[in-house]
Amino acid sequence: MVSWRRFGSGLRSARTGIALGVLAPIGMLAVSGLMLLDLRRDAWDKAEQTSRNLLQVLERDIARNIEMYDLSIRGTVDNLRAPGLAEAEAPLRQLILFDRAATARDMGVMLVMNEHGAVLADLDAVPPRSGNYADRAYFQVHKARTGLGLYVGAPILSRLTGEPMLPFSRRIDKPDGSFGGVVLGTVKLSYFAHLFGEIDLGHGGAINLYLNDGTRLMRYPAEEADIGANIAQAPTFRRFLREGRGSFVGTSVRDGVERYYTFTRIGTSPLILNVALATTAVEAEWRARAIVIGSILLVLCGLTIALSLLFGRELRRREAMRAELAALSRTDALTGLANRRCFEDRFARALETARHGAQPLSLLIVDADHFKRYNDRYGHPVGDAVLQGLARSLAASVHRPEDLVSRIGGEEFALLLPDTDEAGAQRVADKVHAEVSTLAVPSAGIGTGAVTVSIGLASLRPGGGRGAAPDLYRLADAALYEAKSGGRNQTRSATVPAAASPRGTLQLVGAS
Repeated sequence: MVSWRRFGSGLRSARTGIALGVLAPIGMLAVSGLMLLDLRRDAWDKAEQTSRNLLQVLERDIARNIEMYDLSIRGTVDNLRAPGLAEAEAPLRQLILFDRAATARDMGVMLVMNEHGAVLADLDAVPPRSGNYADRAYFQVHKARTGLGLYVGAPILSRLTGEPMLPFSRRIDKPDGSFGGVVLGTVKLSYFAHLFGEIDLGHGGAINLYLNDGTRLMRYPAEEADIGANIAQAPTFRRFLREGRGSFVGTSVRDGVERYYTFTRIGTSPLILNVALATTAVEAEWRARAIVIGSILLVLCGLTIALSLLFGRELRRREAMRAELAALSRTDALTGLANRRCFEDRFARALETARHGAQPLSLLIVDADHFKRYNDRYGHPVGDAVLQGLARSLAASVHRPEDLVSRIGGEEFALLLPDTDEAGAQRVADKVHAEVSTLAVPSAGIGTGAVTVSIGLASLRPGGGRGAAPDLYRLADAALYEAKSGGRNQTRSATVPAAASPRGTLQLVGAS
């Protein structure tokens, strides 16, 4: 006893060592993981600050140019009211109209149109280049609405230069307030391409400029299909429109790349600008460090854990062997059923439970009829096959987890049926006869119905009090003897009286 206690104590100590050997490296990995997460947060903080700075620089530049273009257009609208303008010579009239017009590398055309869309004045040509723009969206919008102010339209392809441009326009009102035409100023989209192209956002990064309606004015890096595309229904754009300014991580509808978006409205204009960094680029430097540090830690911790687990595996192997031996000691090797030792343990517990809980308990002793003949005639392999078939038939006759089917010796089996009265046990016995009647061993020429069994049944009725329990096994065995004597292939029952006497009187109550 002392040696077993020492062994159990040593086993517990070994398990503690294994646990420590595994938990210590895991703890190191957890601490290192927290440090790496902190470095990752630093990388994201840096990306956030960089995005905000870039967005601010771009926003200011674009807002300043929009303001400059708008001032030029306003100046032209105001100069249309200058006295004597209509009588002035064409060169002088152009100087008066466009005296406040901005000039820049990416400035497009600037035109004055009458109420019919015909060109009245052209910043770059005297006399003005001919054309009619009544079909343009910006012309139709100003014609239909008064007080619109500066209108920024979708990108257009200039009919004069053939270049893609962004139109800015204001309405001209006649003295009576009616529609008098439009002043148009355009900006080449190359302006935005040059502006965005000076910034390196890393692999997968992008800069986008949108109108409020979701029309993409420019994207860098760009493809021709990007310009003019509408993404109004994209979750990312809906968030731009809803919040106006901010940042978030989202997936692009254009290419499915996850990016960190920082966005803002440009002043009071209907333009939305965003700077998008690919999340893979944000974490690229951090990921390289994490891979190096993590690899080293994983190797070191892996070795420690592996050694601990090897030791643990050896312990588990020993425990599994002990468990297997324990199971084998309670299992019949030939049939796979519980053996006599298991039956006796379960029978004792079931009998105690029945006595204290006032529950019925039934026992069936099953014996193969004329089994010796099979061994003598066909040999022991066939006899073993018959026993295995009987085991399957008996197991198929019960379905509750608490019922026990066991082989208690030779060709004798026992079915322990807790919480089952005599009628229930009789039904199980009938089921056994039915299952056995289908048993056959074709290899030996034994057909169905050739193998039969005799069954002895004994039931303990509830209400017997806490006195001495009757010997159910003896009663069932005696009933089995009666079944054998009565012609075999039948069930005989021995019922215990409800008020069982200390001697457990046997009462045989007939055959079935």
